Amino acid sequence: MKKLEVIIKPFKLEEVKEALAEIGVEGMTVSEVKGFGRQKGHTEIYRGSEYTVDFLPKVKIEIILGDDILERAITTVVKAAKTGKIGDGKVFVLPVDQAVRIRTEESGVSAL
Repeated sequence: MKKLEVIIKPFKLEEVKEALAEIGVEGMTVSEVKGFGRQKGHTEIYRGSEYTVDFLPKVKIEIILGDDILERAITTVVKAAKTGKIGDGKVFVLPVDQAVRIRTEESGVSAL
């Protein structure tokens, strides 16, 4: 099993969610986060004063998947989230040693 942590632009969330549902991804956790990478934020003018916004709004999606669907899920996320502009986001893949469904006590991939 693997955990995908996906950081994307907020307006791409619905598109990514629908694309993942089409390939059979059944669940995910979504958080509103702020951050920056190479783009280093941007400058805004408020009441005549210029100031720098360091942290940009992003969405973090967390998904636990079986190894059999991992590559398809990564490809699907990249295709759905890509705009071709700076700040499109990142996909991180982490190992998951164990998963347990609390209600039924199932463990492993069947708990997903």
